[in-house]
Amino acid sequence: MYYNSERLYLGIDGGGTKCKAVLIDDYHSILGIGVAGAGNPVYGLQKAKNSIVESALKALEAAQRNIPKLSGLQLNNIPAGLGLAGVNIPAFFSQIADWESPFHSQYLTTDLSVACLGAHNGTDGAVIVSGTGTCGFATVAGESFMLGGHGFPQGDKGSGAWFGMRAVQSVLLSMDRLGPQTRITHHLFNHLNTQSANDIISYVATKSPSKFAGLAHCVFQAAVEQDAIAQTILDEGVGYLENMADSLLAHDPPRLSFIGGMADTIKEFLSSELQEKLAKPIHPPEVGAALFAKNSIAK
Repeated sequence: MYYNSERLYLGIDGGGTKCKAVLIDDYHSILGIGVAGAGNPVYGLQKAKNSIVESALKALEAAQRNIPKLSGLQLNNIPAGLGLAGVNIPAFFSQIADWESPFHSQYLTTDLSVACLGAHNGTDGAVIVSGTGTCGFATVAGESFMLGGHGFPQGDKGSGAWFGMRAVQSVLLSMDRLGPQTRITHHLFNHLNTQSANDIISYVATKSPSKFAGLAHCVFQAAVEQDAIAQTILDEGVGYLENMADSLLAHDPPRLSFIGGMADTIKEFLSSELQEKLAKPIHPPEVGAALFAKNSIAK
């Protein structure tokens, strides 16, 4: 059955930090997984295309190692679902949609859409995503609702990039004696192996959101140590996510999941009331992208 390319589907979830691909069969079994660099076209169209192809090739090669019968299969034999951050902006959607990709066919949608499809196995539901960026999405009775997804630095509150940016801001204010001392400084110095403001600025200046996201842990480490500045940042970010949850739940989705690279770190700081409402995602977003391709073909 694995020679029949119509029964195999690639799913690709492209975010601001990484691009993850899976190859699945008709039974939604994962045959191979591949990971590459950032897949958000907002931060580089060609870089996103390269990451998409690289992750897909890695997923296919992993599947071929596990299943020798797939050895003759190539990307141009397999349909792909692409769920990408940034394509909610029409210009970037058009650029990817017009791309002559190496796949048999491609079906493009947002990363939010595939996250929701994966989390709820193609049924109605809502998701809050906190990774490099943040956004919320719900599908209920054929209607879709989106919150956030405005990008960094103008949006993405409660994301890894936002927490990292606030860490840098707090440390620089403290070093200039224009803000209170904070334990975030200790953790940032250790992470960057420097005590120089210029070195900190050089590390983040003109860098991608993923660079800032790599500093988010400094806030959480300091918050655990009861640092007041870190706790204030944490309260602001968590408060934003809880408000997003309230807005999504107002649409009465049957399930709500919290996903993304920051979800496990943040979850313990959410209110107990919200934690009780969260449902474990059934599939990751990349599987949702493969399901999007499968469903699109079936229409």
